[in-house]
Amino acid sequence: MRIAVTGTRGFPGVQGGVETHCMELYPRLAALGCDISVYCRRPFTGPHPPASHGGVILRHLPSPTSKHTEAIVHTLLSVIHARRNGAQLVHIHACGPALMVPLARLLGMKTVVTLHGEDYRRAKWGFAARLALRLGEWCAGRMSHALIVLSDTAARQIKPRFPKANIFVIPNGIPSPPAATPTPPRERMILAVGRLTPEKGFHHLIEAWQKWPLPGYKLVIAGGADRKDAYSEELMHRAAASGIIMTGTISHAELAGLYSRAALFVMPSLLEGLPIALLEAMSFGADVAVSDIPSCHLPQLSPDDYFPPGSPHAIAMAIRHKIETGSRERVYDLSAYDWNKIAARTKDVYDYIAENL
Repeated sequence: MRIAVTGTRGFPGVQGGVETHCMELYPRLAALGCDISVYCRRPFTGPHPPASHGGVILRHLPSPTSKHTEAIVHTLLSVIHARRNGAQLVHIHACGPALMVPLARLLGMKTVVTLHGEDYRRAKWGFAARLALRLGEWCAGRMSHALIVLSDTAARQIKPRFPKANIFVIPNGIPSPPAATPTPPRERMILAVGRLTPEKGFHHLIEAWQKWPLPGYKLVIAGGADRKDAYSEELMHRAAASGIIMTGTISHAELAGLYSRAALFVMPSLLEGLPIALLEAMSFGADVAVSDIPSCHLPQLSPDDYFPPGSPHAIAMAIRHKIETGSRERVYDLSAYDWNKIAARTKDVYDYIAENL
């Protein structure tokens, strides 16, 4: 089948969990023989974006830059363009873009939706936007030919609401291990990674560091804001006043260097899907301290890796406990998060739809 992908801002070089997911997944599917076109949002892919990447055709269409219309307008244009270009299946990512599932079906295309999390719980959305995102989730659960979720926890939550949906659990993954190189020593550095959005909980982490700093250590928060707003500006101001290093958006290579040198990785999130940043930190052997939220409940972690979400004091005490008890290099079994296996399982979903629906 000719497969079109939408719901992502695009790749390479675009920040975001969905974007990383797509950049890792679709070149592997192309290598398995799939005919893949990924629709990218022109404002985010630069003035001279590549026409292809890793065997994947990249189609760059315009989109608004408003957070309320960016995804839905671009997905609408993508679905129409995909039909005109002969696509037989559309793979849509996230709740908002899933509002276009009925249109894709009306135009005669098969549909797969990957839900990366409960986007309607994000603090940045008002009532109308949350209602639209819930409607997108409903379209995905009731009208798509297949629904992919990232974890067994997500499947258990969504199955009662959509009992007739064809639900497949396929997790996020981690990049293949880098070529053997000397392992740098761990530094006296605490690392957090993510976009500067409220659900990532960085305001709680910064407050924890302001009130209960760890002498001799530095806190680094890697990641930028989608767009400048009052929240991200306030984070930057508070970080600068507290000696916290904010890197802004950085490359995957630079991020890998931070993962490999950090004494401790901290994830203070209030809401996640299956966090790629956590998996990546684990792949570099970092010790971790993470919010006790369902999406972070990985079998490779132990009870003392968690702290109550939303509590600066709990974050500070978790960091201090880890460091004082000897934060260490760790080895995790991450075989379930192999992108090659994930690509093969995704292709199985496409084949199932082609043969049975």
